[in-house]
Amino acid sequence: MIRKIYLSAGVVMVFLIMNFGCKNQSDFTEPLFKKFHNEVFKHLDTAGYSPVFVNTISDQKTEINNIDFIAKYYAKRQNEPVFILKLLPNGGMKIMLDYFRRAPEHGLNPEVFNYYEIKKLVDKFYDKREITTPDEAYHTMALLELKTAESLIAYSNALQYGVVSPRKIFERYFTKTPRPDSTFMMKSFNIKDISEYLESIQPTNPDYLKLQNALKSNSVYPGLSLSETQRIIKLNLERLRWKNKPAAKTYVMVNIPDYTLQFVKNGSVQLKMKVCVGKGREQEVADTAENAGIIRNHQTPELSSMIYNAQVNPVWNIPQSIAKNEIYDKVRSDPDYLINHEIDVYDKRGQKMDADSINWDSIPKNKIPFNFKQAPGDDNSLGKIKFQFVNGSNVYLHDTPAKEPFSLKVRAVSHGCVRLEKPLELARALFGSGSQYSLIETRMSSPDSQPLDLAVEPPVPVFLTYITCFYNEQGKLVIRPDVYERDAVLYERIKKKLSE
Repeated sequence: MIRKIYLSAGVVMVFLIMNFGCKNQSDFTEPLFKKFHNEVFKHLDTAGYSPVFVNTISDQKTEINNIDFIAKYYAKRQNEPVFILKLLPNGGMKIMLDYFRRAPEHGLNPEVFNYYEIKKLVDKFYDKREITTPDEAYHTMALLELKTAESLIAYSNALQYGVVSPRKIFERYFTKTPRPDSTFMMKSFNIKDISEYLESIQPTNPDYLKLQNALKSNSVYPGLSLSETQRIIKLNLERLRWKNKPAAKTYVMVNIPDYTLQFVKNGSVQLKMKVCVGKGREQEVADTAENAGIIRNHQTPELSSMIYNAQVNPVWNIPQSIAKNEIYDKVRSDPDYLINHEIDVYDKRGQKMDADSINWDSIPKNKIPFNFKQAPGDDNSLGKIKFQFVNGSNVYLHDTPAKEPFSLKVRAVSHGCVRLEKPLELARALFGSGSQYSLIETRMSSPDSQPLDLAVEPPVPVFLTYITCFYNEQGKLVIRPDVYERDAVLYERIKKKLSE
């Protein structure tokens, strides 16, 4: 069932104070009798209904999601049964139920939206034998009103924002992703035409519609069972419901599990290339026998930002984690390691040091008192160019002298940054084919290795995302291995959310 939120005693008191003794603020007897021809409905009034609704809210306080929001709404309106009046007489409840029934088209269970409970309550109105006294009518109306409010809000939230919040699930998720607020939830109460409203909140993203079709047609991916295929499709439908998609016409998109980068302009893919991303759990454990079982967080984060700069012949400011876990051991076993790799050592004041004068045996591995920088050149780990964007993980897109990994099927080999197969082509996409690109091309091939910074104007949006199931350019369903085990995490969180 939908997540439970407890109703405070204060909210209940608001209902009790405002609603007992209310008199006929809405006449619902005539439309109900006219629709269902049940004589019981002739004897109903709001003064009898209101206290029953108050008690129903109190009884259901541990069962209803968004209970505080819902309770305050009805308190301000003297418990008027807005959904009973709007949807029951004109068949709108059945239209709503039909949409709930088709929730599996979105990979969701109709029961999440109280489909069976609401249907049973609605059916009572159509069968005169089910409601034979005013008291039965009041209780049926109150429960139906409350469940409808809850379920319409939940259905709207799920389709427009997703079932779960990725920011609460994934540690390395930094993409702006709005969640539903009171303004959005109020739309459920302001419905004028239920068909029009429910149709308006259906996702229209072309990628989403393609996965929906794959789900409905029981597509089976080679090497997987039907249930495995559908599980992955459902997880990626959820990802596509998150409001984190590019709104700009021009942007750079990296799909981590697919190990690809796309440059999109005016909705069309202008450039596609292979990339290498940060190591996953399996790649970390298999790194070396000595480090077996040691897990380091080298996963490339999910994020959104703006590419504002390209640096030709970049200097690599080596992170302390790499200095401790890699350089320290290498320099102790090979005194010429720093010189051979053009790595300079600086003290904490920024003064360059003579590496040969350092007694590395006396330096504690966990408290290295130096900073390391690799000079520009053919062996620089960042290659000949890097593209920078603001983010808290210190990652960027960059060239690399190590070209062999681009031939691998699993290209999770970096420390978290994104290595580019065709960096010069990305530069041309970002800068165009004019003088700035010509300068970049010249300097990247020149023996002069002085760094050169060029601003990307206007800055271009960049998205590092994680999609494990999609349709490719040839119209074929593609499923990629869950290299960071984020599908597994998402599945468990959705299952927990929908069972609360």
